[in-house]
Amino acid sequence: MADGSTRWTVDRRRLLLGGGAALAATTALTQCGKAESASTSTGFGSDMEPFHGAHQGGVDTSAQAHALFIALDLAPTAERGPRETLTAILKLWSADASRLTQGRPALADTEPELAHRPARLTVTVGIGPRAFDRIGLADRRPASAAELPAFDTDRLEPRWCGGDVLLQICADDPVVVAHAARVLLKNVRSLAVPRWRQNGFRTARGADTSGATMRNLMGQVDGTANLRVADEFDRHVWDDGSAQPWFADGTVLVVRRIRAELDTWDELDRRSKELTVGRRLDTGAPLTGQREFDEPDLSAMQNGITVIPPNSHVALARHRSDDERFLRRGYNYDDPPTGATTDCGLIFTAYQRDPVRQFIPVQQRLADADAMNPWITTIGSAVFAILPGSAEGEYLGQSLLD
Repeated sequence: MADGSTRWTVDRRRLLLGGGAALAATTALTQCGKAESASTSTGFGSDMEPFHGAHQGGVDTSAQAHALFIALDLAPTAERGPRETLTAILKLWSADASRLTQGRPALADTEPELAHRPARLTVTVGIGPRAFDRIGLADRRPASAAELPAFDTDRLEPRWCGGDVLLQICADDPVVVAHAARVLLKNVRSLAVPRWRQNGFRTARGADTSGATMRNLMGQVDGTANLRVADEFDRHVWDDGSAQPWFADGTVLVVRRIRAELDTWDELDRRSKELTVGRRLDTGAPLTGQREFDEPDLSAMQNGITVIPPNSHVALARHRSDDERFLRRGYNYDDPPTGATTDCGLIFTAYQRDPVRQFIPVQQRLADADAMNPWITTIGSAVFAILPGSAEGEYLGQSLLD
């Protein structure tokens, strides 16, 4: 291409005279497309989640099958300060996301056909602790949106940590996620620099209709003791605005990238795995129960020892008080290995009012004694203030920046 504005064109005559091989390939692709259309005449692509409202989507939304988490750093200039930069980003994302989530192309969408089937797309935006300092509003940072303390078992890699701004994009179709990410990112190229990017997945929609909890790549059900009803979200997830009125209906997100040592986990026999986790692998039931959602009896004894080991994952991860409850909405990841070992694990996400009261006490117990520790390693960590929702005609973060 001679210059950046030149667009490629295809000569119709050359295409038609391209020979039998091209014609055969075209015919094959056409037939393939027909077969695919015939088998997918019904689906969930047109399903939509609301964008506007008191809360952002993607938190209390039923978890979609695919997720992408992207952290960016602000890129101010001499003419445009950090606050103006953030405002511009949030206005652009709000306008684009409000259209994409409803099956309409963004205003500058160069592939509008990819926007018509949103497959429950949600776009969720957060601000990192450092960004409040950078935009000159340190006094408006929620005290709960602070960096986490160090944990002894962490092996954090800078490439998976921090960030001024977060984009969380979720949908039941990975094409929708990829398209939304491209639209949202290319429109802020001059305003922000990508810091890290994490792709995650769960069980495909429709693959399991039993209502069972998702499984991680270690074979365990993940998120059994989760929040499930609206009043629990009001108590444990959504901020009430008492400390920072602008933050009412927002929440605090902790993102942890947890690498699973599957190659050594494979060496354990099934009984050892169940004792380590504290649950049966087949049903997800606690070792003292029959069904997944049975309450674990941590005091039950057999032959003079507790049935559920006190340092098992379920014993330590379980909340000791109502204050320690929060929403888990994790996703598996499986990236290309850099060497002979696998590179997979869990993108752990916890949404809550205050990590100091909710997430940190639980994580400290796990770091101190979790029997799972030899097989899981946290290599990434970040905290974000997930902005309150917006009404039509408003942009995300308007209550903070205006």
